[in-house]
Amino acid sequence: MSVYAEIVRAPIEPTAVLARVGGPGDGAAVLFLGTVRNHNADRPVSGLRYEAYEAMAGSVLAAIAREAGERAGTDQVAVVHRVGELAVGEHSVAIAVAAPHRAQAYDASRYVIEEIKKRLPVWKHEHYVDGEARWLEGTQPSLREPS
Repeated sequence: MSVYAEIVRAPIEPTAVLARVGGPGDGAAVLFLGTVRNHNADRPVSGLRYEAYEAMAGSVLAAIAREAGERAGTDQVAVVHRVGELAVGEHSVAIAVAAPHRAQAYDASRYVIEEIKKRLPVWKHEHYVDGEARWLEGTQPSLREPS
């Protein structure tokens, strides 16, 4: 197995992402699921749409996953980010990491989600119960190409 990263439009299957990591030398596996919640800043949310600069997003996501693995000393990292329309309760991102020790797995998973928030060219358009919608502020991605 090795580092895996994908941008998808279909619902994320957590067990499939988790199945991409792990081996006989791994004593820990973690699965993080980012899920669309029903509120943001005390405002009821009915759903959202993620849009991406897909030509760049896949390579940036793969770079983030590789970096996380290098930092944690494992090549057992899988990350999937969904784009398109998502309903409350659906998964927007899944991160699975397996490593010899739990601290390595947790650290790598945390690194992936934090770097996604900073660098991935994906934007969130939130829809509210009252019928309004707005783009959420994000972090300006770096203009450098991933290595």
